[in-house]
Amino acid sequence: MFHYTYDGSFEGLLTVIFEIYERKGWPDKIIKEQHLQQASLFAASIAVVTNTEKADRVWQGVLRKVSATAGVQLFKAFLSELPEVEMVIFNYIKLALASPINIEENFAADCVRQIAQITRQVFRESHRMEAFVRFQKTQDDLFYAAIEPDYNVLPLIIKHFTQRYADQRWIIYDIKRRYGIYYNLLTAVYVQLEQVPINKSGQLPTNLLDQYETSFQDLWQTYFHSVNIPERKNKKLHLRHIPARYWKYLAEKRPVF
Repeated sequence: MFHYTYDGSFEGLLTVIFEIYERKGWPDKIIKEQHLQQASLFAASIAVVTNTEKADRVWQGVLRKVSATAGVQLFKAFLSELPEVEMVIFNYIKLALASPINIEENFAADCVRQIAQITRQVFRESHRMEAFVRFQKTQDDLFYAAIEPDYNVLPLIIKHFTQRYADQRWIIYDIKRRYGIYYNLLTAVYVQLEQVPINKSGQLPTNLLDQYETSFQDLWQTYFHSVNIPERKNKKLHLRHIPARYWKYLAEKRPVF
């Protein structure tokens, strides 16, 4: 039994796959370093250091066997952070490298079916983030938004927001994973903040906001509630489109007093 550990990056996982083939030691588990306590006492634990050259060799080998679209699906599946997703990705790559034909439509294989299912889940979450992000304007003309998605979708929504809000400086910060995207009018970069001063409702303190920000939020609340038609209320449908876990970040869902 072999348990491989890595730093949690996609390049780190690809490096692990390189080491697996080089050592010819098939894994029982592939584990992030921070989850090392999950390793078995009866398994050989192999710590793998990320190597971009090895990772690139694996990735180029994969793309010779599957399409670029399938490659994107593997990356999206990785971003799900689901338990055992590393083994699902490894099994998919192992099958692809061993098969003389393209495996992308081979849904009889568990790993192919699982990758397709996970990818759909991650896509839905990224699409929701594109719809539900609510910016707050600060006193220094920076637009800030806090999110807490189920999956690590920040890398998937960069393009959408840099194109849609190209004339504004903004930060979208993932509270759960403690990193964010900062757009400075030229490029988007990943950032980590030592302290994120938001309250339990996901909002910045009033003293940090632009003087008109609270008024704009109140206007948006008033508009949202005024166009609502109580007789056509369908709570089940509403929750399906806007799950309750996002409500604390939506100004229109806060009660009007």
